[in-house]
Amino acid sequence: MTGLLADTTYEAFEEVVKRSPDKPALIFLGEEYTFSEVHEMVLKLAASLYQIGVEKQEKVIVYLYNLPQTILAWLALQRLEAVPVMVAPVYTAYDIRYMANDVGAKIILCMDTNVSYVMDIFDEAPIRKVIVTSMTDLLPRWKNFIGKGFGRVPSGKIPKGKEFISFRELLKDGRPFSLPPFQGKAEDTAVMLYTGGTTGFPKGVPLSGGLFLYRIDEWAKAAEAVVLLGEGISLLSAPLYHVIGQMDGLTPLLITGEPLIVMPRVVLDAMFDHIQRYTVTRMFAVPAMYRMILEHDRLDYYDLSSLRYCGTGGDVLPTEVANRWHKKFGIPLYQGYGATELCAAISLSYAKDGIPPEGSAGKISPGSKFKLVDPDTLEPVPPGEPGELLATSPYAVKSYWNKPEETEKCFFEIDGEVWYRTKDIVEIDKEHWLYFRDRSVDLIKHKGYRIAAAEVERVLQEHPAVIAASVVGIPDEKVGERIKAFVVLKEDIKGISGFELNKWCKERLAPYKVPQYIEFRDMLPKSKVGKFLRRELREEERRKVSE
Repeated sequence: MTGLLADTTYEAFEEVVKRSPDKPALIFLGEEYTFSEVHEMVLKLAASLYQIGVEKQEKVIVYLYNLPQTILAWLALQRLEAVPVMVAPVYTAYDIRYMANDVGAKIILCMDTNVSYVMDIFDEAPIRKVIVTSMTDLLPRWKNFIGKGFGRVPSGKIPKGKEFISFRELLKDGRPFSLPPFQGKAEDTAVMLYTGGTTGFPKGVPLSGGLFLYRIDEWAKAAEAVVLLGEGISLLSAPLYHVIGQMDGLTPLLITGEPLIVMPRVVLDAMFDHIQRYTVTRMFAVPAMYRMILEHDRLDYYDLSSLRYCGTGGDVLPTEVANRWHKKFGIPLYQGYGATELCAAISLSYAKDGIPPEGSAGKISPGSKFKLVDPDTLEPVPPGEPGELLATSPYAVKSYWNKPEETEKCFFEIDGEVWYRTKDIVEIDKEHWLYFRDRSVDLIKHKGYRIAAAEVERVLQEHPAVIAASVVGIPDEKVGERIKAFVVLKEDIKGISGFELNKWCKERLAPYKVPQYIEFRDMLPKSKVGKFLRRELREEERRKVSE
């Protein structure tokens, strides 16, 4: 059993450093950094951030790819009892402006390749300091030179001005002796992630350190029957701005004390090479990734036999993919079910339970509580019948950040405990295996991301030519669902094409939120009170797929 020896994320990290100081902690583009080296860099960075004014519980935006710098920043902010706000590096100025204002962020860490988006919002957001890093900041100079000289590494420049600070300089100049005493508590917010909002605006989800530690402890326990504690090697394939990436990326550093392979972006051949070279034992990815692996035409060129625990979540795992994977590699895909608001998985497939039952999405984790209710009345459903899942756990999320209306819709107090309303229909059997049945039509699952239909609709309706828009997910076996928008143009508008609306969306939405299809209509189905009926459009599209 893993067994937590700390109450906070930073104390958990220090316990692992004491246990495994000379063991590799991070592996990145061929370079290895031991736990003691990572610890030293974290303290230096924390000291520099403290000197530029980062305060306790201050929200700091981390706008980076999967890099060692991302993890160093996360840990340094934990040491300062501050809150990293994890943001996708593919977001544009439109998204960054909203999030910076939403959390009141004064400081942002960004890539040299996306710093221009931050510059675009300087006059419209509270940001006053911009810490800029490149993909090769922690690599030896010769690798930096070769990577940039041969155009293998995207790069940009740090703008001039006192507002812009080099990450590398902060790391060099930090003086750990200047740090204040650590006084963090389990109930303090440790990290904030954004998730889709039914009103069209992303919602900040504040995750406490106690909840985070509880979840990653279970994450580690799920694999311990096939990967002995401390003897595994993990490959991070999910982005660190996603709750799955948070779990998979921080579990080795805060719980198991095992090496973590970090890749700035997932390229399948590079992933296969790393699994083979470092004998990776565990990974976690969305179902679409496993399908891509199985269909890769060079898969058989690599030896992936070291894999022992391959977890999946973020979307429904097709039975066909699960069966093909088991036949190919002789190990199952272990599925879990969760949400950002639950701090990832409320149910996991524990290796000690053997091959998970077909169609299941894991077993409810010890310590988590659940209720199945009628979605219309919120009354309990009879045992054995499907219902909407309500869930809670130790140190549960109690509200969204700065969103009282959304909070009122999704969080309820029952018998003195706060429960999250998932809006997903599931079944849970006597042994607590969870079976997913259906989800809210307001959310679209594309490549493991939860995309709020309302957010895409809002962006489309901001176009001067659009009078109405309704967005749905179309089933797709490779990516879960594809995004389709139905658009009504104003009567006097002519010559507007789907290409133009698609370009409009690309300038305002992250790439994975941009519709793959746009269909123009004269009108959209509405309810008696005038609400657009996405359900009818979704059913119409599903009928087309089944025909």
